[in-house]
Amino acid sequence: MRQAGKYSGFMMCGGTSGRTGPHSLPLARIKKIMKKSGEDVKMISGEAPIVFSKACELFIEELTRRSWATTLQGKRRTLHKDDVASAVVATDIFDFLVSMVSETASHSEDGTVPEEEETVGSS
Repeated sequence: MRQAGKYSGFMMCGGTSGRTGPHSLPLARIKKIMKKSGEDVKMISGEAPIVFSKACELFIEELTRRSWATTLQGKRRTLHKDDVASAVVATDIFDFLVSMVSETASHSEDGTVPEEEETVGSS
């Protein structure tokens, strides 16, 4: 039988954002993203977005911890997007983000997108 761990009972605790319930991310937005994930997704129970909200919180916390370690290695006190990119590249469980991080790195410093990337996906 599964034992209670670090994250068990997460649906019982209160949120930190002042909103009601155990979530701190907007459930309506999560539900909208879930519905956009595929044509087959029609009905979503009330509990599912709450679980996704907590999963997103845990994901953000873990990625932030690993990014912060990179920041400290650079002897800085401000976390930058390059720290996040380094954490993604250095961690196997974040391999699904590597292409997104490398796309972000290909953008120039002034925030513009190279010409060939602008035409991709535009209608």
